Amino acid sequence: MEVDCDQSFEVLKDQISPATYHGIKRMNFTTMTRIQAETIPSGLAGKDVVGSAKTGSGKTIAFLVPAVELMFKLKMKQRNGCGVIIISPTRELSLQTYGVVQELTKGHNMTSALIIGGENRSNQAEKLEKGVNIIVATPGRLLDHLKNTKNFVYKNLQCLIIDEADRILDIGFEEEMKQIIRILPKTRQTMLFSATMTDKITDLINISIKPTAVRVNIKDNDDTVTVEGLEHGYVVASTDKRFMFLFTFLRKHYKTKKIMVFFSSCMAVKFY
Repeated sequence: MEVDCDQSFEVLKDQISPATYHGIKRMNFTTMTRIQAETIPSGLAGKDVVGSAKTGSGKTIAFLVPAVELMFKLKMKQRNGCGVIIISPTRELSLQTYGVVQELTKGHNMTSALIIGGENRSNQAEKLEKGVNIIVATPGRLLDHLKNTKNFVYKNLQCLIIDEADRILDIGFEEEMKQIIRILPKTRQTMLFSATMTDKITDLINISIKPTAVRVNIKDNDDTVTVEGLEHGYVVASTDKRFMFLFTFLRKHYKTKKIMVFFSSCMAVKFY
């Protein structure tokens, strides 16, 4: 059944906690996208979900609202350990998702942590051992902690979310994902989201998702993997002009836009 994609988030007001609802409003979300309207109710009902939609279609809110609500309803405490794990393919996407987690949980009493490669492993292990309710992680670093962080409590896991599954597998984390799924508790809710569906993703679905899962495939009339309305552009600049162009662009837009800047290496990040 297709749900009206013009539904307001107001329809969720009686289904979710005031803290989550105010978090949505604080981020200035008013109207649900199709993937949100068709998956949030199933997620809130505790069902496994497989969602396929273009990049930029709002999948993050689609899985975070049910995940945060699950932690709220179960009244998960820090000592209970991990209740939700969100796996993202890259550090950058993990950072972006973690930012939304922080916004959505501001009015809640629950802990969260970002577990990605390139960051201090000991500090991460210390947080996990103290107890973290919601974890946003990249596959390699998560598997490392599952295997080697002695007091990492994940036996109470209630929900596993696999975001951008196609990119996770494209990057080469197929074996890591299989190991993670073997280690984690089997009694849980699982939500998997992807921009595309391939044979490898089908294999991942078969080992991680219940056969009764709700499947939502948002199809459009074209073959692009990003939503209409996202503007793309580029500038070819000589090396000596790149810094000035970047600085000018950031100065012009930083007050009105959220901006992420990607570089080719850690050294380039430090330099800029």
